[in-house]
Amino acid sequence: MRPTIGQYPATRFRRLRKSDALRRLSQENALSVNDLIWPIFVREGENISEPVSSMPGVSRLSVNLVVKAAEEAAELGIPAICIFPYTDPDKRTEDCAEAWNPDNIANRAIRAVKAAVPEMAIMTDVALDPYNANGHDGFVQDGIIVNDETVEALVKMTLAQADAGADIIGPSDMMDGRIGAMRLALEMSGHKDVAILSYAAKYASAFYGPFRDAVGAGSRLVGDKKTYQMNPANADEAMRLIERDLTEGADMVMVKPGLPYLDICRRAKDTFGAPTYAYQVSGEYAMIMAAAENGWIDGEKIMLESLMAFRRAGCDGVLTYFAPRVARILQDKA
Repeated sequence: MRPTIGQYPATRFRRLRKSDALRRLSQENALSVNDLIWPIFVREGENISEPVSSMPGVSRLSVNLVVKAAEEAAELGIPAICIFPYTDPDKRTEDCAEAWNPDNIANRAIRAVKAAVPEMAIMTDVALDPYNANGHDGFVQDGIIVNDETVEALVKMTLAQADAGADIIGPSDMMDGRIGAMRLALEMSGHKDVAILSYAAKYASAFYGPFRDAVGAGSRLVGDKKTYQMNPANADEAMRLIERDLTEGADMVMVKPGLPYLDICRRAKDTFGAPTYAYQVSGEYAMIMAAAENGWIDGEKIMLESLMAFRRAGCDGVLTYFAPRVARILQDKA
């Protein structure tokens, strides 16, 4: 009996899985070193590499070692790093003034990396939590995280980072109106070419715990961040937020966390077509590393599979602590 087109046995999907060559020819998505942004934690000191206990393989680095990490990234072909500061406790205040200090640890790291590796794109974090006495991303007044006063502070922080040489501003605070205010300030101050990668859909997630350890904000946090970060149950709201940020002047948008929110990544890319990124956050990284160290999973294969999931979901790139490991693997395969 003659088979119907599209039905077995005329259609055998296994034909294109028969060999490595055929699998490669029919592969729909690819992972490249160009898809990687490497988050790096910086702290005071010289020649210091301080392990983050909840993030195996990740350390807080002094500025000179951040420069070495940036040089390593450049050699591996990684196009961008993202700098996150661990601020000394005595500089964490309720007025958060250290956040826009031109000589704070993050801005010194930006200048040092730009001097040593000028071709490396530097992304920054714009939020008050590393500088705030109470661990919140915004000012706290009478127990309330206030919006407009925080936006004014975030603009000052943005300009200080742009003056230091940042290429990409990463507002992770989730205050209303901050993208428009930052874009206007950058234009007015002569930083017209500084890009904004907005954390447009950042959820009030339990996956951030190890990161808060890394920047020293976890033990200081009073209450939670549910009044400004998104409800994990909401998806339509994420589309409204992304549309708003793009309208206000964001060049790229971020979904955070990553793997639990791949549906949001896919919708964002399909809806807006803008450069779309995800952050494979500390909790995602820590879970993979812990399971791998216990021998429960193949860490390298899971790492690569997890990053391919972002590409399949429409992401143009990923912030991931795995970046240098992945880059070496891709380099060896080239």
